[in-house]
Amino acid sequence: MTDHPPRFAPGASAVIIALASLAMWTSPTTVLGLGFLLGLRHALDVDHLAAVSTIVSQGRNLWRSSLVGVVWGIGHTTSLLAVALVVIGLHMEIPPLVSQLLELGVAVMLVGLGARLLHAVVRGDALHAHAHDHTGLAHAHPHLHPEGVAHHDHTPGHRQPFVVGLVHGLAGSSALMLAVAAAIPDPTVAVVYVVVFGLGSIGGMAVTSTLIAIPSLVASERYRGADRWVRGWAAVTSVVVGLGLVFEVGRGAGFFA
Repeated sequence: MTDHPPRFAPGASAVIIALASLAMWTSPTTVLGLGFLLGLRHALDVDHLAAVSTIVSQGRNLWRSSLVGVVWGIGHTTSLLAVALVVIGLHMEIPPLVSQLLELGVAVMLVGLGARLLHAVVRGDALHAHAHDHTGLAHAHPHLHPEGVAHHDHTPGHRQPFVVGLVHGLAGSSALMLAVAAAIPDPTVAVVYVVVFGLGSIGGMAVTSTLIAIPSLVASERYRGADRWVRGWAAVTSVVVGLGLVFEVGRGAGFFA
């Protein structure tokens, strides 16, 4: 009879599980420090980068690109904390099937984001920045729409990165909660760990989204039509990563050999 190690969600970071297990031998301060560092690293997961790049590539403003990362991190932390309060407070574990379905939801979201952006690129949607106002405050922000279309929705795009972060937080919560529950005996420290982890992910994604935006901004200023290539690359990458995650989830569930 062979002992099998516990199976975590495909998108979970092995670094999170390995380092969090050291918490039983360290002080709460060290645990929280690890949580922040792991949050920074967690922002670099491939599925996170793929999703955020599809949003960042649609703008030409460095500040708004950074804000995309912050809003994503807030959504991500919101769902993580909500699950943490339930799992840690009630001493529950997320069933493997639920974890797999959430990971599959992330995969579908990545494919959808990529396909939507790719459709916009193929259709020839242009990146514009029209001056307009919201609640009496005049400003401008870049957005996509077909060339020649004068009237369209100018609602700020803060909702999309928040929802994307929310979904990522739910999908990544299973392995994180298992690691925290196994390594941190004090429920209060465990919840604070999740908050600090979330703050790290907010900071990490803010920096990352800014770095993603810089090449796009430089290329679009120097080469005509370069922004379309950048958006096309982001779209294809998101679709490929999403399909890869579908295969990974299916293999973890036993659907593939």
